[in-house]
Amino acid sequence: MERKTFLKTLGLTGAASVLPLENTLKAAASIASPPTCVLIPSETAGPFPLDLTTNPFYFRQDVREDRTGVQFNQKMRIIGLGNCLPMANVRVNIWHCDKVGNYSGYGNQAGLTYLRGYQITDANGEVEFVTVFPGWYNGRICHIHFQVFVSSQYAAISQLTYDIALKNAIYAEYPVLYTKGADPLNFNQDNVFSDGYQYQLASLTPNASTGGYDSFLEVSVQGNGTVGTGHVEKENAKHFLLGQNAPNPFKDETFVPLTLHSSADVTLELFGLDGKKAAIVLNRGLGEGEHRIPVNLSALGLPAGSYAYLVEVNNAEGVFRDSKLMTQAR
Repeated sequence: MERKTFLKTLGLTGAASVLPLENTLKAAASIASPPTCVLIPSETAGPFPLDLTTNPFYFRQDVREDRTGVQFNQKMRIIGLGNCLPMANVRVNIWHCDKVGNYSGYGNQAGLTYLRGYQITDANGEVEFVTVFPGWYNGRICHIHFQVFVSSQYAAISQLTYDIALKNAIYAEYPVLYTKGADPLNFNQDNVFSDGYQYQLASLTPNASTGGYDSFLEVSVQGNGTVGTGHVEKENAKHFLLGQNAPNPFKDETFVPLTLHSSADVTLELFGLDGKKAAIVLNRGLGEGEHRIPVNLSALGLPAGSYAYLVEVNNAEGVFRDSKLMTQAR
């Protein structure tokens, strides 16, 4: 099965100028994490959104391509507002500008695809992207756009940002990369965050391994810690039910539950987080009823890790697909 088919399914301002970066980070360490289980504010998708699902290239963890800048690992945890539990198997898209404020795909950047991508949340409701720390452009404070695609009926669109002193300390530490210098705006001057940013303020911490920085934001969306049901999901349910693999998280072997409402040819494939097909686990006919399909990474010659799994069911009524993510044990 082609990769494209799989993807179709799825108050400290100014402190940085007088404090060393390490001290600035320590000074802000006491800033409380955003409260959980408060619906993430909806924001405009901005003037530069692209449909990340139309090109299979966008299913990837590392979105940098040729962009230079400080390495930046952005992690997000998606939780359901109704019960504050993690939402597994939802798609999270991100897109942001490069270090000088340019977006791929627009103006003189038309045809380029850098700093855009999506992942599927794991069993902990988490995704992580490898990117570069974004710059800023006139009229907007530094930010990253994101969309949480819960189901074919509901998606949450918002933006995240960072503490002003911490962000400007990074710009000050790398003047050769961030030639525009400090971001001149504060939250009140930004037309998105001027009405509040408490639930959109992501953390910033140094990463000794990469020499860059890590960030984390917990995002509450409508739902109850489970994927919603839309038109596509309802159509699939007439023919089959794909369950979450168990155990999950797992170390080496796990089982994928599949219920068929009629006999069908079934293909089960694994994809790495970079969007590349890793293995075909099953490709044969199965009878009506419940099945547990074993997945053993060692037997497949695959390294330990998290993998998206896609099931294609081909029966007398047509071809139907669904996908989920199996999570490596930590």
